[in-house]
Amino acid sequence: MESLGHFRRLSPVQRNTFIACFLGWTLDAFDFFILIFCVNALATQFQAKVSVITEAIFLTLAMRPVGAFLFGLMADRFGRRPTLMVDIIAYSIFELASAFAPSLKVFLIMRALFGVAMGGEWGVGAALAFEILPAEGRGFFSGFLQQGYVAGYLMAALVYGTLFSVVGWRGMFVIGALPAFLVIYIRTKVDESPAWLRGRGSSRAESGLGKNIFSHLGNFVFLVLLMFAFNSFSHGTQDLYPTFLQKNHQFSPQTVGLIAIVYNVGALFGGVLFGTWSERIGRRKAIVIAALLAIPAIPLWAYAHSVAMLALGGFVMQFMVQGAWGVIPAHLNELSPPAARATFPGLAYQLGNLLASRNAVIQAKLVERRCGGSYPPVLAGTVVIVAALVAVVTWSGREKMGADLSNTK
Repeated sequence: MESLGHFRRLSPVQRNTFIACFLGWTLDAFDFFILIFCVNALATQFQAKVSVITEAIFLTLAMRPVGAFLFGLMADRFGRRPTLMVDIIAYSIFELASAFAPSLKVFLIMRALFGVAMGGEWGVGAALAFEILPAEGRGFFSGFLQQGYVAGYLMAALVYGTLFSVVGWRGMFVIGALPAFLVIYIRTKVDESPAWLRGRGSSRAESGLGKNIFSHLGNFVFLVLLMFAFNSFSHGTQDLYPTFLQKNHQFSPQTVGLIAIVYNVGALFGGVLFGTWSERIGRRKAIVIAALLAIPAIPLWAYAHSVAMLALGGFVMQFMVQGAWGVIPAHLNELSPPAARATFPGLAYQLGNLLASRNAVIQAKLVERRCGGSYPPVLAGTVVIVAALVAVVTWSGREKMGADLSNTK
């Protein structure tokens, strides 16, 4: 009920802005996770190993810092709202182009370009949302906003489970172009950030990203390391899990889609719960608890054999993974300098993504070369290492819960 109260207290402008930013992140993630579900089909199409196809995941993630930089600068200079619209159109175009790739080389190029566009959405959308939303309930809105990523994964699972057998992998990427229509909603329902409007004429707003990074270098490096740990945590538990279910358990698209739906429901609940809880116990403590509780879920998640137990393990695992992630939008924006809020947290996030971008490739090669095609040992080892890393890095940092995000000066 308290969650509904947070929404009821929003003005129409605040509500429309939050919905737009949530959907932007949701549809961005939806387009990314279409690739995750199609790895096995792409390997068959292009007659390549799974580890070769995972290079597409690597390129997508590796190019995201470029997008965070370019679109972040655009948002700080020209406004959050128009930049968000351009970004959504861009990632929809490259998603559609991926559907018509005649060769693996062209497909990889399209995924790299998609990565540039994908990298811009989070920082711009989060800045727009938190500059308009009230400080009260920020933890709840942080958890809810971050779950746009999970909602995108859930949508991809639904589409894969119901339509893949009919439309194939190319049809999946055609469906992925539909987010472009979100621009109509933003154009008609969303206003520009009042914080950006107040600060656009100030010298600090025009001072440049380099100055902001160098004057907050220690904080920036910490956030990049934190985001490396977090992206290793999420991508290490998500990107090859559908392939594991297909390869090691020989599950059909419908069964894989069903399991993915179940664990994404867990992720949705975890993100909102821990995001909200962080308002009471603090950002760092909420993250550490969620990360460490992922480790006991490993046996069910990686070593169970039945559909029901794997779904339960996935539910618990993603409840904890996204529980930790639910705190991040508020935490990063609170720790970022006001004059570069659209660029600073987004760039730190995506540079961390760059450092973690070969995760799926490394996992796939370990499975092929060291584990005889068995995924569980690699998946389990990944969780132990990265969950501990998330906890240690988070606890070594600081937090500024409740910081004023109403201006860019």
